[in-house]
Amino acid sequence: MSIMQLNGGSVVAMVGKDCVGIATDMRLGNQALGISSEFQRVFPLTDRIYYGLPGLATDVATLRERFRYRVNMYTIKEEREIEPETFAHLVSSTLYEHRFGPYFVEPVIAGLSKTPSGGLKPFIAATDLIGCLNFAKDFVVAGTASEKLFGVAEGLWEPDLEPEDLFETISQTLMNAVDRDAYSGWGCTVHILTKDQVITRTLKARMD
Repeated sequence: MSIMQLNGGSVVAMVGKDCVGIATDMRLGNQALGISSEFQRVFPLTDRIYYGLPGLATDVATLRERFRYRVNMYTIKEEREIEPETFAHLVSSTLYEHRFGPYFVEPVIAGLSKTPSGGLKPFIAATDLIGCLNFAKDFVVAGTASEKLFGVAEGLWEPDLEPEDLFETISQTLMNAVDRDAYSGWGCTVHILTKDQVITRTLKARMD
């Protein structure tokens, strides 16, 4: 068994029309033993950036605090809010620093980037456990159900989804994928980021 599968959990991020979504399941386990159905893997960084940390639960807690510290230092030094692309490279460099004794997490980043014209465009990215970045224009996945997530997302995702349609698509993708994975599930939390607001919804799912 891989250490990445010890605690389970999966995250998916998707691009819509001027919006972006990120969703995670709620299960924390010790392999097949369930420990909690309220484990948080997706965290807000700013009003325009959310990130998910599927992987080893202890490293999730460690990296959450490390990212919070480094982003606060960036904000103080630069006197401006960090952009999603900059945060993605910060995540990458943080993980690569520890490549010889890596954190066992695969971060997923979702946000809205400022454009030169003053608008906002969706941004998603994911990295492996040593910080190799993967940018995408449709969706990114990570976690123990990633193979199933890829399959379902390929079938359901369409370009230019409105926020409500994006919520429906990302929810159905995650719920159907984790139903086929023993290490993920037990409900989902979905965040949809638009230029005006962040919509957060919690979904109930199978508990077996």
